[in-house]
Amino acid sequence: MHFVIMGCGRVGASMATQLDRMGHSVSVIDRSSDAFRRLPSTFNGRKVKGIGYDRDSLEQAGIDEAYAFAAVSNGDNSNIVAARVARESFGVERVVARIYDARRADIYERLGIPTVATVRQTADQMMRHVLPGGAASEMVDASGAVSLVQPDVAGAWVGMTVSSLEERLGVRVAWISRGSSALLPEAATVVQDLDRLHVAVVSERVGAVQRALSRPPVSEV
Repeated sequence: MHFVIMGCGRVGASMATQLDRMGHSVSVIDRSSDAFRRLPSTFNGRKVKGIGYDRDSLEQAGIDEAYAFAAVSNGDNSNIVAARVARESFGVERVVARIYDARRADIYERLGIPTVATVRQTADQMMRHVLPGGAASEMVDASGAVSLVQPDVAGAWVGMTVSSLEERLGVRVAWISRGSSALLPEAATVVQDLDRLHVAVVSERVGAVQRALSRPPVSEV
């Protein structure tokens, strides 16, 4: 798969390096050629000097063939504009933008642009949004038996109560991130569109739970 990353700071360089080592095709766009020094000498991807929302720069980076686009420059407006151009002008369905002003995150999420705010702007979180069917591991207990993950959730789960979801999957929803805030769910709390669930699950079942949540609900995992 081909990935395009706008911004070659610490997060962008880390993402590009990880994706390249995983065997994916990667292009990195940055307005400063000096930024590419953050990439290892073994990096096989393309380095495009330019502005991440400029059509020529995006085309040089192979946006037409991109599976996903990540905007991780140091400017909120640039990241959102670039993400919207990638989605609306080039039809890239899987986009994510880093944002420093968490108060605006809900607005951008409603525009269909997943955002990662500064307080949670790790490369691992960004990777979860660009890779297919991934569950971001947020914490694992000392024994390795239980994991806290943030899985992708298919739209078909929207409208289901937390208690029903937990019973079907054998998990515990620790909390829900909703827009720029968070809430501790009750049994009757209903999963809403764009909710991000933080789920405690037996580590050996993380993959099975993620697969179940990526599809419409069934009676058993």
